Amino acid sequence: MNPELNEKLTTLRRLVRECNSALVAYSGGVDSALVMVVAHQELGERALACIGVSPSYPTREMRAAIDLAEQLGVPYRLIDTEEHLDPSYTANPVDRCYFCKTELHDQLQAVAQAEGWQAVLDGNNASDVGDFRPGMTAAREHNVRSPLLQAGITKDEVRALARHLDLPVWDKPAMACLSSRVPHGVAITPALLRQIEAAEDCLVTLGFDQFRVRHHDEIARIELPVEDLPRAASLHGEITAGVQAAGYRYVTLDLAGFRSGSLNGSNGHSTPIALMPVIGNQ
Repeated sequence: MNPELNEKLTTLRRLVRECNSALVAYSGGVDSALVMVVAHQELGERALACIGVSPSYPTREMRAAIDLAEQLGVPYRLIDTEEHLDPSYTANPVDRCYFCKTELHDQLQAVAQAEGWQAVLDGNNASDVGDFRPGMTAAREHNVRSPLLQAGITKDEVRALARHLDLPVWDKPAMACLSSRVPHGVAITPALLRQIEAAEDCLVTLGFDQFRVRHHDEIARIELPVEDLPRAASLHGEITAGVQAAGYRYVTLDLAGFRSGSLNGSNGHSTPIALMPVIGNQ
């Protein structure tokens, strides 16, 4: 590990120790996993990983997060969140994430106050600055600390540090919540999120690890890395059957490939795309 990155890791450890005790908002992704393991190393039982559970969080991700915490011997707790009951969230505005994170941090703040935890930590890093992330506003309003950001650690450096610490998720693809698959302005419901999750579970079963199933009414628009498109085309029968079983009538592959945040346009729709139909019922 180069000296600059080693210095950043030292800073990260110091920032975490200064908390004395901490809840870690942990999703199972590499960012929050790095914060979780460093907090456990520095604070021991005075660190608790908290997994927010709601309809927008895929069950497969929750199970993976639990498995990793147990593998590392880190204490964890499941925290039920109810953003899906907030009309401001379910209306799916462009700042939807603000209301989701507000609910999460309301819950974590309540636990911290009731049990005497000194700080709440999240996995925001230096690469998140400048991006449109209304959830970070909610975190600031709740005095959540972002030690990766404070230490100036970028996303690439997060992965490098996670690999250095032998975290098995060091190369795990980024995974946004299921609501991010829905164009802004289309109402979010638990039933819709279950439909998207079932469609994506089909892709997991077939061995794909980076993907999005974008919801467009009866159409499921599947985003995969361009290099995975030939394999997806060869599995069109299996993909079609699985995604249609989830409730979609039409299944398409987006020839533009995987793009994180492709529904973040001002009108809730992506820029023009080329679609390859996998199947379309007549």
